[in-house]
Amino acid sequence: MPASSAVSPILLIQTAFIGDVILATALLERLRETELDTPVDVLVRRGNEGLLLNHPHVRQVLVWDKKNDKYGGLWRLLRQIRATHYGRVYNLQRFASTGLLTAFSGAEERVGFDKNPLSWAFTRRVPHGFAPGLHEVGRNLSLLEPGIAGPLTRPRLYPAPADEAAAAPYVVENYICIAPTSVWFTKQFPQEQWEKLLRALPPHYTVYLLGGPPDVAACEALRQATDRPGVVNLAGKLSLLASAALMRGAVLNYVNDSAPQHLASAVDAPTCAVFCSTVPYFGFGPLSSFARVVELREELACKPCGLHGYAKCPLSHFHCAHGIDTQQLLAVLAEAEQLVGV
Repeated sequence: MPASSAVSPILLIQTAFIGDVILATALLERLRETELDTPVDVLVRRGNEGLLLNHPHVRQVLVWDKKNDKYGGLWRLLRQIRATHYGRVYNLQRFASTGLLTAFSGAEERVGFDKNPLSWAFTRRVPHGFAPGLHEVGRNLSLLEPGIAGPLTRPRLYPAPADEAAAAPYVVENYICIAPTSVWFTKQFPQEQWEKLLRALPPHYTVYLLGGPPDVAACEALRQATDRPGVVNLAGKLSLLASAALMRGAVLNYVNDSAPQHLASAVDAPTCAVFCSTVPYFGFGPLSSFARVVELREELACKPCGLHGYAKCPLSHFHCAHGIDTQQLLAVLAEAEQLVGV
């Protein structure tokens, strides 16, 4: 039996990392603008479903446990997808597993990037590539309609009242958030560099260190490495949406080229993004109203060394990170202070 809704539902597929799911929410905003009455479901990997809790534009969140039940879960999802009778499936990824879900979804329209190995079975294949000024959000939006006109639709998250309440005790007059870690080593500003920044920040700021449960130890090591008062380790203590709510009220948020950068973009929080081995050209820069990128001033022949980065610097010097001057980060704070009148 077809879905009970008069309009066939849409499925968005994004089972990659946290930041990728956040950026995919721009499609939810765009669909809300153009197709108000069309139900939209989203498929994510287990662990990322919390980002879309109580999201006003999402009817249902489908979850794939890629770690513990990859192939069995994939088969069950395919049956669930086919039984739902989606009118359209948009696949934001370039991997065969999600290509299979798209190709055999039974949807009348099956849209994805041409680099997906199963794109031959899609009804529309969209070219995927890098170009000057093209953000990942723009690439994703091209799946909905080619050459979307107007300003870029930003990603957006919706912290619930419980998330706001969890962040509220930490909202003080002047505070800064630092999310110092990354899944990729060469995307992560080194601890000694963060230490320099902490020692140089004006003393009237409270500084919150943000991260998930895997980041607790790294954030605590950073806190203990400096004798600066007012540094609070909140890693593992706030949900993603509560962290976003806290970031929104900060004078500035210092982040790597990683998920917290996109978390800040999704609540329009002031952002200073530090790019080490990667470059904004790839299309993953910050999108907040106040957003600055800090990277090494000089050009390096070895930068960028890869799209995601590595477990260590391939040339062992990691100059793209160690060569960044603390004054570059402080200059962004001075700009942010002027904006809010600190």
